[in-house]
Amino acid sequence: MKIKPGKPYPLGATWDGEGTNFALFSEHATRVELCLFDDANAWEERSRIPLPERTDMVWHGWVEGITPGQLYGYRVHGPYKPRQGHRFNPAKVLLDPYARAIGRPLCWSDELFGYRLGDPEEDLSRDPRDSAPYAPLAAVVDSAFDWGDDAPPGTPWHETVIYEAHVRGFTRLHPGLPAPQRGTYSGLASDAAIQHLKALGVTAVELLPVHQHAIDGHLVKHGLSNYWGYNTLSYFAPDVRFGVSADPLATIREFKSMVKRLHRAGIEVILDVVYNHTAEGSHLGPTLSLRGIDNVCYYRLVDEERRYYQDFTGCGNTLNMQHPRVLQLIMDSLRYWVQEMHVDGFRFDLASALARELYAVDRLSAFFDIIHQDPVLSRVKLIAEPWDLGEGGYMVGNFPVGWTEWNGKYRDALRRFWKGDGGLAPEVALRLAGSPDLYEDDGRAPHASINFVTCHDGFTRRDLVSYDHKHNEANKEGNRDGDSHNNSWNCGAEGDTDDPHVQALRLRQMRNIMAGLLLSQGVPMLSGGDEVGRSQRGNNNVYCQDNELAWHPWVLDAWQQDFLTFVQRCLAVRRAHPALQRRRFWKGRPPAGSHFKDLAWFEPSGREMSGAAWRQDFVRCLGMRLWTDAIDEMDLDGGRVTGETLLLLLNAHHEAIPFTLPSAPDAATTWEVVLDTSLDPGDLAGGLSTPTGAGYDLKGRSLALLRSRPPERSS
Repeated sequence: MKIKPGKPYPLGATWDGEGTNFALFSEHATRVELCLFDDANAWEERSRIPLPERTDMVWHGWVEGITPGQLYGYRVHGPYKPRQGHRFNPAKVLLDPYARAIGRPLCWSDELFGYRLGDPEEDLSRDPRDSAPYAPLAAVVDSAFDWGDDAPPGTPWHETVIYEAHVRGFTRLHPGLPAPQRGTYSGLASDAAIQHLKALGVTAVELLPVHQHAIDGHLVKHGLSNYWGYNTLSYFAPDVRFGVSADPLATIREFKSMVKRLHRAGIEVILDVVYNHTAEGSHLGPTLSLRGIDNVCYYRLVDEERRYYQDFTGCGNTLNMQHPRVLQLIMDSLRYWVQEMHVDGFRFDLASALARELYAVDRLSAFFDIIHQDPVLSRVKLIAEPWDLGEGGYMVGNFPVGWTEWNGKYRDALRRFWKGDGGLAPEVALRLAGSPDLYEDDGRAPHASINFVTCHDGFTRRDLVSYDHKHNEANKEGNRDGDSHNNSWNCGAEGDTDDPHVQALRLRQMRNIMAGLLLSQGVPMLSGGDEVGRSQRGNNNVYCQDNELAWHPWVLDAWQQDFLTFVQRCLAVRRAHPALQRRRFWKGRPPAGSHFKDLAWFEPSGREMSGAAWRQDFVRCLGMRLWTDAIDEMDLDGGRVTGETLLLLLNAHHEAIPFTLPSAPDAATTWEVVLDTSLDPGDLAGGLSTPTGAGYDLKGRSLALLRSRPPERSS
């Protein structure tokens, strides 16, 4: 076996047809050994090869005859001095941070820990036992793939509708798919899955983490799983558990085929990525990769006692974004997923943690700067979860230009409003209008607001209106986990019920939440399964439930099919009306030559909302009139957008309120009903209209959308 010095770049394992170049960064290591394994069942490596060269703190070497599929890991030598932050232990086989494929997932064992478990000094004593039989192993890959004419759909932000989905959970129960295909990348790209997404009207799927992740040891002991996957083990490798085949190279091809098929259907692929922490946990966690390669460089350590980690994530550790090699790791990973795997964007989990420089969150941090300057990443969709668990980490509205944000303030305001809380009219008005108070001053547009009311984390939409309290007993944590806020919606009995009145009220509230979301300015995000009334039976934290509690239902009751039809109609209405997909914020004042405002708010009396009216605590009913003048908005091709006037009415009272319909800027004499959450869809088939100035019977806890009918269309 011929061994050459090779090259320090690119990092990771690179096959060239004759052999493979291996390159690993470690600033403080004294020796690095490449370990080659015959197969996933091997208890020890067949050979150890010291990497012969070190350039710019990168250890590297080229090995002849190493081909795709070869399994490998590293043993890294250096000081074991936890109080100084160093945790080198060559008894532990380590996963390459740049592994493109995982040839063997980890198997939990005490040997994976770098210190002696049970020792009185805990992690201060080095454990000499070999972890080779249990450690996760990387696989050398061949990146060749026939992409054909694949191209990103490039959906403009203002036309984007996001569907948050779990690769496994989305099709795991689909009766129309062959059993091996259910819950896989291929299942997500199947005709049946794509047909559902297209009929629904979404333009992008946002996938819960697909990076190879570790299942926490305590979950394994309880017979549970890390279903969501927010416990990253490898930032480059697609999780083999979502592949039809256990072959890691086949999994890569399957993932690429999924993206190619979704693109052909006009659907973008956005990945939920977890770069804020890793699966190695706190100082008492296992030594799997970065900890044993160079703990001081890769993690944020406590200055006064470098044995411990700064934890802004609640997961035991935080990546050290101050180190250029850590920034490089993240940027290389992001570019890999865009350039090699063809994904269209990213949602960054706990993104505030990535922007912490010394301690505070800094919107001018190196992380933001380097992404803005990158010719690849600056052009894809970037979504922040704009908070972490550290002090000052709630940063909604404070990410820089080029970023969109999960708008937690939208979620909270709309939930409280439909629940019936008072004093929310001013904030609800802002949220429905795209949250200009959060995004307009810094030059961003309404699409900076990713609007959502439910997501993977928390109650489903159905459970939100069906349960007063969480029911997380199945997680085996004594119901202490998950959001503990009281979510009572006054919808009657807890959980399932046969009471038709309670059922009708819950269904109407589900319609209210969904219609309000899909008719708001900004980018709507649906939580997968909410469109068919998916329930988790009151569990608001199914992160560990890889079972029917968390999977998407496909065999629907009649009311579920009706609700799906309603959601499809709401999205069709959104697509049909430019006023609901604004690229710029409403001005809230009349355009030149008119005395009508482009955006105006009304009381049920038909009068425009006054300052005194906004301050009233009991206001739970209001109207929002949107007027898009033909000269006010241009489409992206420079063409004119046809003017239109819409009126959105919201009533969170339990009683009906007659709403006097205001005049329309286009001199319309009647308003035509487009949607009304209190009516069955069939009731609108013949068309309903109400004259301007007349009262519209707005039922209790309901929402209605009306459009003006110009005089020439009147009878």
